[in-house]
Formats: sequence, structure tokens, C-alpha cells
Amino acid sequence: METTMNKKPQFYQGRICLNVLANSLENAKECYEAAEGNVVLGVLSKNYATDAAALKDMAMYQKEVNNALSIGLGAGDPNQSGMVTRLAKELHPQHVNQVFTGAGTTRCALGQNETFVNALVSPTGKVGYVNIATGPLSSLSEPTEIPVATAIALLKDMGASSIKYFPMKGIKHIDEFKFIAQACAENDFALEPTGGIDLDNFEEIIQIAYDAGVKEIIPHVYSSIINPETKNTNPEDVKTLMEIVKKVVKK
Repeated sequence: METTMNKKPQFYQGRICLNVLANSLENAKECYEAAEGNVVLGVLSKNYATDAAALKDMAMYQKEVNNALSIGLGAGDPNQSGMVTRLAKELHPQHVNQVFTGAGTTRCALGQNETFVNALVSPTGKVGYVNIATGPLSSLSEPTEIPVATAIALLKDMGASSIKYFPMKGIKHIDEFKFIAQACAENDFALEPTGGIDLDNFEEIIQIAYDAGVKEIIPHVYSSIINPETKNTNPEDVKTLMEIVKKVVKK
């Protein structure tokens, strides 16, 4: 089922690509257009009871948005790691969300380096360190706090593309985030901040990563721009995010 479409996300000016959730095919198309293609659309594996059901739906999303599909775990659920790998192997989307321990398995299953594979690490409360115990079993154990540069080196060893820093909780962990952004820039690694990002703090968060020199940034903006009644991501909000992206890159 491997797609012949472009497997790498489209970044505005080569630097920033949005990540928002798609509630339907129509919603995905609206958001894709609103972001002018500089986006990957999240579809959560956790919403499907079987691989077959997920594969069927996700393949339709791929066709509608030129493969700008982001296979999600579902609130960072480590128990979805295996399913995400199986789906990625069949679909070859532009973007895959993984826990720290699942990134290598997913890259191996893909057998190519174009698809963006992130790896989830968590804040520790200590600047310069991240928790990498985010897998199905390790997340139930004591946190494993290691230096950010070491985490990046491990992820490069495993074939990951980026650090997914979750949960940001808006700007609560901003000092830790600044350090991570600098480390990603110095080590030629991409960065994906997520968790609590909204229209009010979005600019500050991406500005930090951009100014640090992070080569590729994928901010995840989820619940804050979702209509509570329709469950759709608001295309107008995606347009607003895109305007902020252009403002930051232009500075």
C-alpha cells in the first residue's frame, strides 16, 4: 500500500509545518488549504478498533491531502505504539508520532528516511534534562531523566527525525523548552512542541525555536482550535496560525 506521493512534510520556507487534527475528510481538506499545504493532518490510531479500519480511513485521508497525513497515538498513549508502527509500514505517510522507545521500530518498518518520525519525551522540571521513559512499559516505571543532547543522539541512532516535547502545558516549561530548542539547533535535529498550545502562546513558542535556529519545527495545535460542538478543527484558526508563521519567518 506504499504511497507514491511525497513522503516528506511541506515546511513553510523550509522551517515550519503545522500539525492539527482532522475530524473528517472535508475538515482535513479545509485545514490543508487554510495552511497552504504547510501542515500535516493528525488522525489518531486510538480512535480505531482494528488496523483494517484505520488503514481504510487513513488511506482516504492520504488521497485528499497529498499524503499530508500524521498518524497519531492518541494523547500520547504508549499502548498505541505497536499499532502506529503497523499502520506506518503500510501507509508511508508524511508524519508519524511515536513514543521514545518506538521510533526505531517505526523507522525500520518504513524502510525509508523521508517520512518524519518523532519521538515523545517529557518535561522533568529540570532545565537540560528530559524524561525518555515514555514507552508502554517504561512509562509505568520510574522516570529516566537524561541530558537533552544524549536524548537527541539516541534518537539519531534510532533513525528518528525529531523530538516531540509533550506536554508543553502552554508555556509552563518554557525554560526547559528554550534549552531543548538550542540543543536541537546545535545537533541538527527537528523539534515538535505540543500540549497546551493555543492562539495566544503560539507565536512565543515558535519564535523561541525559530530564533534558536532549529532547522525544522512542527508545532502541534489541537484542542484549543477545535469547535466543541462539531469537533472540527477551525480552518479560520489554521489560517491565523499560518499568518503567525509567516510573521515569525519574515522577521
